[in-house]
Amino acid sequence: MNRLVIYLLMIAVFFTATSELVIAGILNVLADQMHISVSLAGQLITAYSLAFAIGTPIIIAVTAKLPRKRLLLIAIAVFIAGNFLSIAVSGFVWLMAARMLLGVSSGVFMVAAFSAAAKLVPVEKIGSAIGTIILGFSSAMILGVPLGVALTNLYNWQMIFLFLGAGGIVILIGLALLLPQIEGDAPVPFRQHLGVLANPVILYALLLVLFREAGNSVMFTYIASFLGDILHRSTAEIGLTMLLFGLAGAVGSRIGGSAVDKWGSAKLIMIGVMIHVIALLLLPLAIHSFPFAMTLLSLWIMSMFTLGPATQTYFIERAPQSSNLIISLNISVTQIGIATGASVGGLVVNWQETVLYNPLAAGLVLILALAAAALSIRKSGQSVPKAKQT
Repeated sequence: MNRLVIYLLMIAVFFTATSELVIAGILNVLADQMHISVSLAGQLITAYSLAFAIGTPIIIAVTAKLPRKRLLLIAIAVFIAGNFLSIAVSGFVWLMAARMLLGVSSGVFMVAAFSAAAKLVPVEKIGSAIGTIILGFSSAMILGVPLGVALTNLYNWQMIFLFLGAGGIVILIGLALLLPQIEGDAPVPFRQHLGVLANPVILYALLLVLFREAGNSVMFTYIASFLGDILHRSTAEIGLTMLLFGLAGAVGSRIGGSAVDKWGSAKLIMIGVMIHVIALLLLPLAIHSFPFAMTLLSLWIMSMFTLGPATQTYFIERAPQSSNLIISLNISVTQIGIATGASVGGLVVNWQETVLYNPLAAGLVLILALAAAALSIRKSGQSVPKAKQT
């Protein structure tokens, strides 16, 4: 029964993650149908990420003692409301409010799902249970974004939110019937938060996450516009390309898990961020060769997902006694980075009136991520990362 619940949580994360990622795939169509600029439409990602980053830790702290089943049901109910509000509203401001509801509910659900999973399975199975739930996020890029693009092409952009809202209702019923009662967690003292951040190894690693996610968001938020306006792909081709990117991400996730065991998290982080920087800085030079551009974009996407296991492992290795707190901070910093990157990417688009230079801006931000990674590794006494012995 518990395994079935874990899979149900994974499917729920698929729906919540799709609500976050799908905007990047339908940005052009949404902007056109709402009669707003692409850069303004990109701020819907900013609103979602800020609500996720700021609202999640506050609500998780306030509801720490609340039973996990009740918290998960409340979170998915708010998620359903956010999707149906997205369909019902007619103005951009109200749509942004709906995105904020989706952001905070998705964040609370993800953290609560990890907490519930850790209490549903034996200690030796916690890693695989959390890995299964995270698979829902990867699947959102492989299946959720292309599905959103397809539904938008066939009908309109509202249809994807109807799908997500309906799916949320099924999840709500399933969790109500199958999820056992799970007690809440002990509140984390504020002093413990400050103590973790005072560790320079962790602080620089969080800066790595911040700059990495910001750099990726500068590009990924406007990926559909880049594919359409710069690489001259049709809307249908953009949907297929997003599917291919999702598959590249799945390959990256698989490589990342085994590569961490073979090379160590520190070395893999340095290699992965270097690939980020090189691929994006070269991308503007490849716009007249679609195969070359696709190769660079695929390498970038693959390295994004490869770094997921490496970063989580790096945090757990450096602060095993505070792993749950670090995961929560990591999730918040990730969303702040995404929000910041979406805003910076919008400024670049407005400044040059083209998305051509977004890869360069993204690459420059990612150089800061590389510097933060090097500082964190040096502070941890691993300035020259060594492969683990097998």
